[in-house]
Amino acid sequence: MAVRKNQATLTAKEKRDFVDAVLQLKRLGRYDGYVSTHNRFIVSDTDNGERTGHRSPSFLPWHRRFLLQFEQDLQSVNPAVTLPYWDWTADRTTSASLWGADLLGGSGRPGDGRVTTGPFAGAGGQWPISVRPDSRDYLRRSLGTGVGQLPTRADVESVLAVRTYDAAPWNSSSDGFRNQLEGWRGVNLHNRVHVWVGGLMGTGMSPNDPVFWLHHCFIDKLWAEWQRRHPDQGYLPTVATPDVCALGTPMKPWNDTTPADMLDHTRHYTYDSTF
Repeated sequence: MAVRKNQATLTAKEKRDFVDAVLQLKRLGRYDGYVSTHNRFIVSDTDNGERTGHRSPSFLPWHRRFLLQFEQDLQSVNPAVTLPYWDWTADRTTSASLWGADLLGGSGRPGDGRVTTGPFAGAGGQWPISVRPDSRDYLRRSLGTGVGQLPTRADVESVLAVRTYDAAPWNSSSDGFRNQLEGWRGVNLHNRVHVWVGGLMGTGMSPNDPVFWLHHCFIDKLWAEWQRRHPDQGYLPTVATPDVCALGTPMKPWNDTTPADMLDHTRHYTYDSTF
């Protein structure tokens, strides 16, 4: 059984293996498909129309499936690799371990935001940005400049305490755990972190920055923690609606995966600890 670990506890070899597998997917031409898919759904997911990956109850199972597919792709390169997660309630500064040259590299330089350190730096030539919002073909970040602070442990606990998974109208105005975790309501968790990282993480093409996977792995871990704490609660809606995926509705783009299929993550992986 694969175990997803906190990036802060990875050994030097585990970091190298993860980075090497990500770079290999890029060289093989398989990485950019994830960027294109994510951007396509960001653009098409709206509050008043069909929505699957964002602004909807299926935000969490959709990204769980998205991460699982990417993890399995990494494992086709190196079977020992699993996705690490970034606990941004603990590793909250621009000097935290994940921004080291041995994992993700640091913030972008002033002016153009170009990342100049680590394995994904523009000057290294290993990480050209092909699916991009403009002509700049290098990874960009602006850590901590777009929003004040990363979410705290207290912020997360307040969201984990919300008992109801989601509620009508099933969009960014909804009450419930999903919407508060996604960040459209309440203390703003997921969305705030994207803005804090900045650069390409602030666009629909956010998987261009490999921190996307570590961030969403933690979001997935928090969903797993909510499921553990509220075993009497579950995914909503259970009955199909015109715009969002019910429990048994296939989620695009896979069509063979429903939210119900993604409820039990332990069939595929576990986490190294509870939150």
